[in-house]
Amino acid sequence: MIYRRRYREALWVDAVNPTHQELNGLADELRFHPAVVEELASPSLKSRVELYDQYLFLILHFPAVKLSHRDSIQEIDFVIGRDFVVTVRYDTVDAIDAFGKILEVKSILDRGPREHPAGYIFFGITQEIYHSLLSELEYVGNWIAKIEEGIFAGREREMVMALSEVSRTLLNFKKATDFHNEILTSLHDLGKKVFDEHFSYHVERLLDEYHKVRHVLNGDIDSVAELRETNDSLLSTKQNEVMKVLTIVAFIALPLSLITSLLQIDAVSRPIIGRPNDFWIILAALLALGVLLFAYFKHKKWL
Repeated sequence: MIYRRRYREALWVDAVNPTHQELNGLADELRFHPAVVEELASPSLKSRVELYDQYLFLILHFPAVKLSHRDSIQEIDFVIGRDFVVTVRYDTVDAIDAFGKILEVKSILDRGPREHPAGYIFFGITQEIYHSLLSELEYVGNWIAKIEEGIFAGREREMVMALSEVSRTLLNFKKATDFHNEILTSLHDLGKKVFDEHFSYHVERLLDEYHKVRHVLNGDIDSVAELRETNDSLLSTKQNEVMKVLTIVAFIALPLSLITSLLQIDAVSRPIIGRPNDFWIILAALLALGVLLFAYFKHKKWL
């Protein structure tokens, strides 16, 4: 599906899961290199920027956290010329749809910058995506806060899996955005050569938006690392307490078992055995010994 919008003298073509026929039609209309058409036909593994005669070809990957998408990482391809921008995506990207509505309003009201409108379209799309990433990170931040509550509410074992899940989410987030700084920096330099200072200014603003996202992301990663360390310490402390109690119980039971075993030896002379109330005497002695040992451990604050 291909959508077309105009902003001032610039054309924005938004292609969602385009067919080969649709891509070939765009290539004929906008004179794309065959290598670009081949790249647009299917998702790519790495983000990058390439310079062609009259346009720039850009691939960026973005993470998807809370929304129901097919993949945890989404790809958006950009072809940016002097008077056109082409976006190719392989899944629903709410931020792009939102910017499309914003652009329609700006076009009707005749608002927005006049210098390099194609650069502004690219900036607006990417800025809206970065804003959506901040919203995604806010969701992750709330998730981390709930994990913190669970840890200090005594649910350390349950939080082990929760910490693993949020760590995986942040890892995917980091992996998807790792190369954005390098890509946007290269785009800034290439755009200055191919277009003008106005386009480079738009890219500089995008770098600021990226650094905001990166700052929040690094903060969340540090928070999860601290919470994991705290959770591990609490789990270890609980396990040590259990082992201490079991050891003391075994230590109390050992002399009692030893005395019982000695009284079971079939010897000629066995004290107490055979006397009136011998069972109750032995039971009382064992209980008294157990209580004395328990009181001793309690006095030492081992229990």
